[in-house]
Amino acid sequence: MKTILVTIPVNEVHKERLNKIAKENTVQYIPADLVTEDQISEASVIIGNVPADMIRASKRLELLQLESAGTDAYIVPGVLAGTTTLCNATGAYNRAVSEHAVALTLMLMKKLYLYRDAQNDSRWDDFGTVSSPVGATIVVVGLGDIGMRYAKTLKAMGAYVIGVKRRAGACPDGIDELVQTDAIDTVLPRADIVFSILPNTKGTVHFYTEECFKQMKSSAFFINCGRGNAVDSNVLLHALQNGEIAAAAADVTDPEPLPADHPLWKQKNMVITPHVAGGFHLPHTFERIVDIACENLVHWINGEQYRNVIDFETGYKR
Repeated sequence: MKTILVTIPVNEVHKERLNKIAKENTVQYIPADLVTEDQISEASVIIGNVPADMIRASKRLELLQLESAGTDAYIVPGVLAGTTTLCNATGAYNRAVSEHAVALTLMLMKKLYLYRDAQNDSRWDDFGTVSSPVGATIVVVGLGDIGMRYAKTLKAMGAYVIGVKRRAGACPDGIDELVQTDAIDTVLPRADIVFSILPNTKGTVHFYTEECFKQMKSSAFFINCGRGNAVDSNVLLHALQNGEIAAAAADVTDPEPLPADHPLWKQKNMVITPHVAGGFHLPHTFERIVDIACENLVHWINGEQYRNVIDFETGYKR
């Protein structure tokens, strides 16, 4: 009999489902902010994002099923033992984050952020021409689950979609053109919108340089819903202030939270949401996380191949 530690906020229906899968194994339900190092060290399976520094490469831990898509805290050497399989929640967040990104896209294209500012000042202003997804060229940087859903949505609205990914291959359905990451400079000048959904890896920190923004159209928009450190906030600010791009929107920043005195907050052509695209803000997301956890718990019980196994070298799903 082994111990399964569940730290995500499950309800009674979820518990009944997990308990049934667990069979004779013991299931403990303890919130992540209350869990102790001893409880973590006793677990053979953990479902949830427990503090990484409390795992201490436990050799008893066979499966760590995260509630997040991001894995960066757990692939640091010394956090997990070589006998532990790490799985993330890829597939749970695609609806919530892609819809948030689409909303930001339309907000920028239709200048709704300017009209909101005018409303706050009781001004009946007309900000002139707007743009449309129809016929626009969208560059999606990061073709994971979220990036693909966003791409397909914009393509269905009439956009031409260019995907950017680490490795070359066949162009996926929903993508009109595919380039490798190291060739992004060949498509940035064509972009009306650049949507970044990059994870946090060694190769993505400050990925968007000053030169990237200089290559873009002055009418282009930049949207970041991946990781904040993909772009230095001061570099983005400079691009906005100098008219290198028309406007930007971000659900993530570097640092995060963005300090209250950072000038990006006051930048008129910048829209900021405080990392709320994902999380459990959309109830559907949490239900999908429970589904993934239950599926992998079944695989653990039966000694089968897991879903969403993470490659420790890249931080990506295998």
